[in-house]
Amino acid sequence: MTKVNLYNMKKEVVGDVELSDIFNVEYNEPVIHQVVVAVHNNQRQGTMANLTRSEVRGKAAKPWRQKGTGSARQGSRKGPQWTGGGIVFAKKPRDFSQKVNKKVKDLALCSALSQKLRQDELFIVDSIKVDAPKTKVMADMLDKFGFTGKSVAIVTDGVDANVLRSSNNIQKLNVNEVRLLNACDIVENKFVVLTLDALKKLEEAF
Repeated sequence: MTKVNLYNMKKEVVGDVELSDIFNVEYNEPVIHQVVVAVHNNQRQGTMANLTRSEVRGKAAKPWRQKGTGSARQGSRKGPQWTGGGIVFAKKPRDFSQKVNKKVKDLALCSALSQKLRQDELFIVDSIKVDAPKTKVMADMLDKFGFTGKSVAIVTDGVDANVLRSSNNIQKLNVNEVRLLNACDIVENKFVVLTLDALKKLEEAF
């Protein structure tokens, strides 16, 4: 097991924590890449729809005779070369979603977290408490940890309305619930901050 410092919101060391083996997984870039691509694809709506030449409005009649006009031969004003004509290889509604096995998702998450720990970009805090929605409280915390201007993922054990509302106006700060955490949330942020309760739930899940 790996032992790391436990911090408070002022980055004062208030103890230490032993991390389980899920934070000691070899970095597996292909698996992480697979999960990140799947997460992005699952967020796509796929509702685009263009019209082909058979679907656009207009007459299919030949606009002028084949020869003798001096103009290029045309078969219909619904062709793709005409303004208002159909689209070649028109996009149609489709499902972009990709299925990823749970074991692959878990491996990608553990691998990403382990890499963050090895790069000293993972921090454990005892708790994140905000008495009232105040952006300054969260901004001060980021400043104490040296995160200002960097992308940060804060992982909590549940929904805290005050923490969420205090974080909304801070750019590059993302607050996530541990039950919804995936490898994409980890690799797309420079630093990761886990609350102690979130860490316990994460280790229990594995």
